[in-house]
Amino acid sequence: MCPPTATWTLLAQAPPEAPCLAPSQSRPGARLCCPPALAQPSPPCLQDRMATPGEKTPLGNGEDPEVPCSPGKAQQPEETQHGDVPSLCPPSSPPQALSMAELLETAQEVSRMTIAHEIVLNHDFKVQQVNFAPNSLESRVKETLHKAFWDSLKEQLSTSPPDYAHAIWLLQEIKETLLSLLLPRQTRLRSQIEAALDMELIRQEAEHGALDIPNLTMYILSTMAMLCAPIRDEEVQRLRSLTDPVQLLREIFRVLDLMKMDMVNFTIQSLRPHLQDRSIEYERKKFQELLDKLPSSLDHTTEWLRKAAADTSASPSLPPSQPESNIPPASSLQGAVHRSSDLPSPTSVLNQGYMSLLHWEPGQEKYPETLLMDQARLQEVRSQVNRLTIIAAVLLVTTGVCGSALCSSPGFVDRLKRVTEVLLEGLPHTRFEEALLDISHQVCQEASRTLSQLGCPPLSSDKTASLKGQIKSIIDKDNAVRSVTEQRIHSFLSLCLSPNEQKALENFPKGLAPIQEELREVGRRFGSVTHHNRQVFGPYYSGILKKVLLPEVEPEAGIDSF
Repeated sequence: MCPPTATWTLLAQAPPEAPCLAPSQSRPGARLCCPPALAQPSPPCLQDRMATPGEKTPLGNGEDPEVPCSPGKAQQPEETQHGDVPSLCPPSSPPQALSMAELLETAQEVSRMTIAHEIVLNHDFKVQQVNFAPNSLESRVKETLHKAFWDSLKEQLSTSPPDYAHAIWLLQEIKETLLSLLLPRQTRLRSQIEAALDMELIRQEAEHGALDIPNLTMYILSTMAMLCAPIRDEEVQRLRSLTDPVQLLREIFRVLDLMKMDMVNFTIQSLRPHLQDRSIEYERKKFQELLDKLPSSLDHTTEWLRKAAADTSASPSLPPSQPESNIPPASSLQGAVHRSSDLPSPTSVLNQGYMSLLHWEPGQEKYPETLLMDQARLQEVRSQVNRLTIIAAVLLVTTGVCGSALCSSPGFVDRLKRVTEVLLEGLPHTRFEEALLDISHQVCQEASRTLSQLGCPPLSSDKTASLKGQIKSIIDKDNAVRSVTEQRIHSFLSLCLSPNEQKALENFPKGLAPIQEELREVGRRFGSVTHHNRQVFGPYYSGILKKVLLPEVEPEAGIDSF
């Protein structure tokens, strides 16, 4: 019987080259799971295209495959004489149905790739304890189980003679936890812990009624004080005042859980520089292994790029694009095909694809497989863009109706911005209409208050009605002020996709000065995500765009041209 522990949050294991992020655990109830921002389902290629165990995949020619799939021999990316381009073609053997073991292994590889990706892109990523709501079902179940366990231990130690069976198991786990917190160079302290908590000797002492639990717990507390982070010193010191052995053991496990969490976060910080150096190579390698097992893992990505190519070709004018090393410009296609005047470059198509993600409605279309790990991040960028669009539009409308004299009053625009931000905070875009109604009232009240302070006459009833009506009409997507604001914001974000992101951040659009700081931060995050994605999956995008933009070109000629 083992005590339940606090629930932690962590996505999965680190890459095979890195130390494991999760400390050893043996007590039931201790589990590691991903935080909400990372807790994403397996890619659609794992959800929609997997056959049931034992099911054979038809080949279309009446034959059934007999060769089992071997995940350990994943096909490596093909290296051609024209560059290192991953293979986008199915393996020579037909696709096989994956067994349950292969499905679990594939899911584990995806989890490892996701945790490495999150550590690289999310500098605030850390392990945190899960705290259930006080009266929630989870909280009540946890309290009931913990109380039952520790009451049982107290009853065992209160018998005559005491029953130390479960206490010994707890001491064993405490020993293992302390050892897991040691660094490799701390060999002397490891030997001391092994000697002081010699489990064979402890069992013999228990059998002869000579087990001194208070003395063992004092040694444990001294060792914890040496190993804990400075922030835990007060927690460890407080344990020394406890006299009840059961309560003391319970608190020791609680503080040890915090110390393990600190160690995991320290490991994450230590791994981040190494992962940043190798993340592109690592993610591309793992995705290629997934693609070898599931050749249809780029179907949604192909459809996404095909739609982006159609949108780019249909646009009245193509924006200038900067060539990327992974996405060569279409102007390099010479000899194989004559480029038509309206043929978009691969870079402009890919940039259009990234920009289309800002309009992506969750649940309406399948997300590109290559962007699944960044889906939550990009959806957050999309939400921030929607809020900033409304805030900027409200301020522009107020300036137009009330005049520059009022809006130039010190602090007036900042107060309107804060009010609008608060009323929009946490709301989905589907609830902006009711928020704009409240915003219109608050803006009119703030305008009247400021005019009164300046000694000016209040807004007329006509102006007040006009201001409220124009603010409420911002909810319409065809609203002129909203359209112009949105277009300027998107134009700025499109510049953040260029390699020279710093220069793009300096070219700030006119009329958006009140949201300048917030928009630059959104642009930095958007550019960071898309740049990393382009670096990792650029070769795959190149292969897909060759087929989309130049379907009549032979594969060999296309590879040579790109």
